[in-house]
Parts: sequence; structure tokens; C-alpha cells
Amino acid sequence: MKKKPAAPTVTDEKLILQLYVSGMSPKSMEAVENLKRLCDEHLKDAFELEIIDIYKHPESLEEQRIVFSPSLIKQSPLPRKVLIGTLSDTAKVMGALGITGST
Repeated sequence: MKKKPAAPTVTDEKLILQLYVSGMSPKSMEAVENLKRLCDEHLKDAFELEIIDIYKHPESLEEQRIVFSPSLIKQSPLPRKVLIGTLSDTAKVMGALGITGST
């Protein structure tokens, strides 16, 4: 009996992501759209995403050491990663987040 090939690995654990944005700025909105598309296409239900507006929560800048916006922080699984920008390079974002395939 032949073995079925293994399904592509997305991640072993659920990704916990925080996206820090500057209100409704064009670059922030682009980052939100790019990240949501990537998560929908490649992670399905294997992620939690929190979008944080730094204008409404300025204390978070110091707590998370945010210098640029938009910034994406992968809190879990470790190691913690910080990505800066609009997240338009899907391959680089996937690599940084440890996403090794798609579903």
C-alpha cells in the first residue's frame, strides 16, 4: 500500500501576530490588506491577529519597542520576530514567519 504524501507544513503552532499601524494611513492599510490576504491563503485558522492603532494606544510603542509603522510582531511561536513595512513581499514575510507551505 502506497503512502500518501504529507500535506504541506504551514506551521507547527498557531501564530500569534500583532500588527501596529498608524491610523488609516495608506501604508498601514496596505499592510493590513497584505497580511490578511497572506493569512487567509496560507494559514487558514492557524493564526491570531491583533491590529493595534498606535494613535489610540501610544503606550504600546514603548512596551513593544515599536520604532516604525506599520510593524508586524510575531509573538509566538518563539523566536519573536519584527517585520517593518507594508508586507508586500509575500515570500519574505512567509519565510520570516516560518510558513513553509500552503494549505
